[in-house]
Amino acid sequence: MSAKPRIETAFERLLFRSRWLMAPFYAGLVLALVMLLAVFVKDLIYYVPKALSLSHELSSNDAILAVLTLVDLSLAGNLLLIVMFSGYENFVSKLDLDGETDRPPWMGTVDFSGLKMKLIASIVAISGIQLLKTFMNIGKVGYELNTTEALWGVIIHLTFVVSGVLLALMDWLASKTDKH
Repeated sequence: MSAKPRIETAFERLLFRSRWLMAPFYAGLVLALVMLLAVFVKDLIYYVPKALSLSHELSSNDAILAVLTLVDLSLAGNLLLIVMFSGYENFVSKLDLDGETDRPPWMGTVDFSGLKMKLIASIVAISGIQLLKTFMNIGKVGYELNTTEALWGVIIHLTFVVSGVLLALMDWLASKTDKH
């Protein structure tokens, strides 16, 4: 049996090591998480004094919209964490976290298929919150509903929902077939 040509072995090693080119992407996502945190804190600092004001500057609807904005940012942050951890572990290298007692149980278990499902679920949730915020503003003094934007918001949200269902169906069908 003959050995592989040296050039083929060298190319395969280069190809395998090229996965480290993804590491700066994950470092950039850490900076994106810091950016989301800054926006979250800025919004929190803006809304908390309004909620605590005795002059009742924040209505219950406004408070709900503020909370939805914070939840939206939180979901985006969670999405970033999932993409960072599972993407790094699936495509670059396993995280060596021996001795870490608070490691989330899903870490190291989310494969590419699971990552897709978590990604689309988060996008659907974020899209739903944006749509809910639009609808909660209806009837608000000084708010004029842009029906074209609202219609497109509904269409885009439904597109995300259908995409999620189709992705889940494809994953389910793939799990039922023999692997090649």
